[in-house]
Amino acid sequence: MIALYEATTFIFDPLHRFWEDDRTQKTVAGILIFVFLLALATIELKRQGLIVGGLGDQIPTSHYMAISLAFTLVLVLEVISLIFTLPCSISKAVGKQFEILALILLRSAFKTLADFPEPITITGHEQELWIILTDGGGAVVIFALLGLYRLLQNKLDETIKGGPTLFRFVAAKKMVALVILAIFVVMGVQNGLNMLGGGASHHFFLNFYTVLIFSDIMLVLIAQRFLPEFRAVFRNSGFALATLLIRLALTAPPYYNVAIGIGAAVFACLLTLTYNTFYSNASKYARRQH
Repeated sequence: MIALYEATTFIFDPLHRFWEDDRTQKTVAGILIFVFLLALATIELKRQGLIVGGLGDQIPTSHYMAISLAFTLVLVLEVISLIFTLPCSISKAVGKQFEILALILLRSAFKTLADFPEPITITGHEQELWIILTDGGGAVVIFALLGLYRLLQNKLDETIKGGPTLFRFVAAKKMVALVILAIFVVMGVQNGLNMLGGGASHHFFLNFYTVLIFSDIMLVLIAQRFLPEFRAVFRNSGFALATLLIRLALTAPPYYNVAIGIGAAVFACLLTLTYNTFYSNASKYARRQH
């Protein structure tokens, strides 16, 4: 089994270093700018009647869709970063998922903007305006709660300090991350080919987040193997429930999505605060229990 752990680490670590490298991030940022400008130019050509036929039918006529495309690509990058965060502590992975939720709410707000005419006016689009305000406001609240969550997370102790056990624990989570990365690539390619062929999008992010539900449960079970204590099991299971609420927020209709998302962030903060207060090794209450 140790050979499998070493092979997983041998594959995962170079990929992680490549993705986090400054040159990679700068290159990706440049690609985002190019795609955004290309989308604007393509939409304008369609509006001028210079792109017609089957290809033209697939191109939107609203320039605001270029903004939605840009945020979609940003989300793809954040999801990849999330996958590379999975081998870290479950609490850090949860924080990354709240980042993605906040971005998805902002993307939803910009996507709703596509329903407005050009030049923009709110007349006759008051309902869309309320959705934009709600999604944007919800993203800000989750952004604030994420700051609180990270402040609490800094005081969260890990019960495995180092040694062979920690190596096996992290390597097992890297296996899950590699499998999830492969699924992400396959789903992305299939979705892209389907759209290029004139088919409809299959709600890529929603489908992939459904896959993440099972990966979260798998990480909880792996953690239980190495951290069988009740406090660790309850904490990790609670974080898995928080991520499940995030998935539900993504599928909920307007207004409900924001309420569920904020509720998930509050739940994660309360769980972390409770653990730090009563069960952390540094807690005076935990010392009294022992």
